[in-house]
Amino acid sequence: MDILLFEQARDKVIHKVQEQNSIGTLSEKTIHAVLKNYYATNECWHEQKVAGFVADAFTGSEIIEIQTRNFNTLRRKLDAFLPLYDVTVVYPVAHTKYLRYIDPATGEITPPRKSPKSGKEYQIFPELYRIKSYLNHEHLHIRIAMLDVEEYRYLDGWNANKRKGATKSDALPLSFFREITLDSAADYTQLLPEDLPETFSTKDYKKAAHISQSLANVALNILLAVGVVERVGKQGNLYLYQKK
Repeated sequence: MDILLFEQARDKVIHKVQEQNSIGTLSEKTIHAVLKNYYATNECWHEQKVAGFVADAFTGSEIIEIQTRNFNTLRRKLDAFLPLYDVTVVYPVAHTKYLRYIDPATGEITPPRKSPKSGKEYQIFPELYRIKSYLNHEHLHIRIAMLDVEEYRYLDGWNANKRKGATKSDALPLSFFREITLDSAADYTQLLPEDLPETFSTKDYKKAAHISQSLANVALNILLAVGVVERVGKQGNLYLYQKK
């Protein structure tokens, strides 16, 4: 993680936003654009056609895809790209989020208010499930980019202050909090909470990671698939796991 390089990429993209005097009017959302400029610093690499598909960036030896959601849409690209090149998939997570609201009538923007919710690296598991069969491919690399962001929403919600159900406009990255690199099966141990007991169930994982039970179920499914954990028995209806 290179903080200076990230700041340069952020300032470059946000300058374009300011020139347009609007949030979210770029052809791509701001976080996507910043991360593309961070991971592929040469603009000549951007939006390159490779094997019949347009890659977010192609350096000549590596393909970079910035994917905020819907990893299922990556499968056809991975089928084409992975036999030829290393592929790095970057998944941004809003670690700390500050909310700002735009009055659609006047354009006035409220001061930032910190959201009580904090993003976690475990959010990537449902997306990884969509490409589970590719995760052990030697050419596939995953980056979880945990960012502190300022999110803009229109005051068009359904409650009295128009904030419930408000439409998201865009999000501007403020700083790069942490990067988690998943280049091999062993790297997935970073997604095991530190205070897990030696033998654990999905309920133990849920408690240690402070996530929902459904997300814990998907997490263990993925960690089992990549070979980080193994099943060692059952406790009632729950499988028991240990780190391999």
